[in-house]
Amino acid sequence: MRMLAVLPLLASMLAACGDDEAAGRPTLNWYNFPDDSGALQKAADRCSQASNGRYTISYNKLPRAADGQRQQMVRRLAAEDDSLDILGLDVTWAAEFAEARWIREWTGAAKEQATEGTLRVPLQTSTWKDKLYAVPYNTNTQLLWYRKDLVPTPPKTWSEMVDMASELARQGKPHYVEIQGAQYEGLTVWFNTMINSAGGSILNPSATEPSLGPPAVRAAGLMRDLANSPAADPSLSNQMEDQNRLAMESGVAAFELNYPFVYPSMQANNPELFKNFRWAPYPRVDANQVARPTIGGINLAVSAYSRYPDLAFEAALCLRNRENQLTAAVEGGLPPTLRSLYDEPSLIKAYPFAEDVLAALESASVRPLTPAYQNISIAISHTLSPPSGIKPESAVDTIREQIDEALRSEGVIP
Repeated sequence: MRMLAVLPLLASMLAACGDDEAAGRPTLNWYNFPDDSGALQKAADRCSQASNGRYTISYNKLPRAADGQRQQMVRRLAAEDDSLDILGLDVTWAAEFAEARWIREWTGAAKEQATEGTLRVPLQTSTWKDKLYAVPYNTNTQLLWYRKDLVPTPPKTWSEMVDMASELARQGKPHYVEIQGAQYEGLTVWFNTMINSAGGSILNPSATEPSLGPPAVRAAGLMRDLANSPAADPSLSNQMEDQNRLAMESGVAAFELNYPFVYPSMQANNPELFKNFRWAPYPRVDANQVARPTIGGINLAVSAYSRYPDLAFEAALCLRNRENQLTAAVEGGLPPTLRSLYDEPSLIKAYPFAEDVLAALESASVRPLTPAYQNISIAISHTLSPPSGIKPESAVDTIREQIDEALRSEGVIP
């Protein structure tokens, strides 16, 4: 019965697309992460209307998990599916998709519009071999969140934070430092942030071989030290971003390294704790060297197999224009990639921490830009799990060896 009820709706949707095509109005299929706020659908509707009948944008929701999103697009692009037009890519995918020739390079006027006023670090994630293959739609970065009733002055360095947490534990007060320690991408992000904050990097500048070295050993050592200190949540090795959020909201933690989505969540779920919920820059590894938290986000690319590439470039620029990025930030909680929006009063009202987010983005690091990124990430997260068992020097040796193998392999990761 349910299937029979759905069939007329599906048929009407297909007929609507067919009517658009028959009327000479192409339908551009935009594939992106599932947005529950409605901001992405608003962007699609606005840009469809702004086209004055030249095209309609259909927002298609990908699976919630990043792995599922990538898998669906990889399979369809490998089959040269021409029904994909605009692709919402995780910031780690541009190199892989470009090397496989699945996405088109941005050139000429479209490239000028894509780069004008866009933050420098998000643009790096859209670039491969000095060519632009996507336009940054939104970005993200972690801040240090803390309880002011427990920590009047936030720590500036990693060691200060662990010492503060240990002292709170000695006093019998909430003291955990919540961070992503499970064996997944979040653990790789933690390591990437630490090694870059220590003055190093995972790959060399040309992405042809591992860099690592003493900064990597130091980064791995700091991760191990936290995991074996009173600051560590007992479930650290199983924790992801949402578990961190829940632990902070439950009142057992004093610190949390996480994305801005935790702010409205705390406000809604624990108004009493929210009164003392504050933010600060990501802790430094060295007191005299700014921290370089790893950015996230989504970039918009144009499929190599789109039947309407010129319209797709135009539509992608519209989808990430000032109005739509502001809506995505205020309603969807997604930090914008346009520098000027950080001076916008409505953004500052919704994001009282906008200045700190901008500062973090301007000094941020990116994950290794390489078609082999998926293998590199797996090598790091598996080697460093659980964090309490890290042996810094041997772990870095293992990571170096596995990265070397990943960079020498050929083809696209399945």
